[in-house]
Amino acid sequence: MAAERTPAQPDPGDPDPRAVRRAFGRAASSYDTAAVLQREVGDRLASRLDLVRMVPATVVDLGCGTGGALPMLAARYPKARLVAVDAALPMLVAAGRRMPDRRPALARWIGRPAGGPALVCADATALPFAARGVDLLWSNLMLQWVADVPRAFAEFRRVLSVGGLLTFTTFGPDTLKELKGAYAAIDEPAHVHRFADLHDLGDALVRAGFADPVMDMETITVTYPTPRALLRELKSIGATHQALGRPRGLTGRARHARLLAALEALARNGRIPATFEVVYGHAWMAEPTKTTDGLPIVRVERRRPGG
Repeated sequence: MAAERTPAQPDPGDPDPRAVRRAFGRAASSYDTAAVLQREVGDRLASRLDLVRMVPATVVDLGCGTGGALPMLAARYPKARLVAVDAALPMLVAAGRRMPDRRPALARWIGRPAGGPALVCADATALPFAARGVDLLWSNLMLQWVADVPRAFAEFRRVLSVGGLLTFTTFGPDTLKELKGAYAAIDEPAHVHRFADLHDLGDALVRAGFADPVMDMETITVTYPTPRALLRELKSIGATHQALGRPRGLTGRARHARLLAALEALARNGRIPATFEVVYGHAWMAEPTKTTDGLPIVRVERRRPGG
């Protein structure tokens, strides 16, 4: 019988935050040329905002990467204070270049409000924001890299204002199933990230105290000319296997050749398919019903005489 894992013991399948931060930091210079899927999913998430009527004062792009969504958010909410957050500093530097501060030198010197987004290097589970200070929390394909999703959701709820919106995308369990199968065929240990199920994410939102969470998913299949092109793209965007229990040694040439052959065997019309299960979620921050220490909040309304 396998020993039970205590809460103090990390799950080997969880992302290693330091390794994830390093991988995306290294990928900052190559990300934009390879992140075709990320941009497409971001566009689809943005289209869902067309159905939301809100005028946010503060918008946070959580896991902003190189800042691909910042121009869209700035155009959609021109009066909002825009904040870009990423755990990898090189990504933030790239985002700053995309959305530079265009204030005149005198305005910068005397401290007038910034013309570009505020850039914040931070972890999603420990955001350096005051409670109830964010109206829209946008996150595109970041959540799969968070080791403690319930903690992240609790943090999102803490910083969102009452009536604020969390909208996000992440990847579901069928993502890269072809690559998982290829590794399994050569008896390699897990080399593909573990992705959360849509229903588990929805349940976690409810437990975190969000109101009216809505979850749905779609499958997108991307094809590549060669197995090497698939592997190269994943590396170029930083999306390599970075679990705490990941194999630390290099895959030998013979096993790597077997991996390429296993992927090549999946070719359809000369192209290598890769499945991505894209999960969409959004939820609203409702009026809190409990205090931070778990006590119920009782609201008393005084009625006017004769009311």
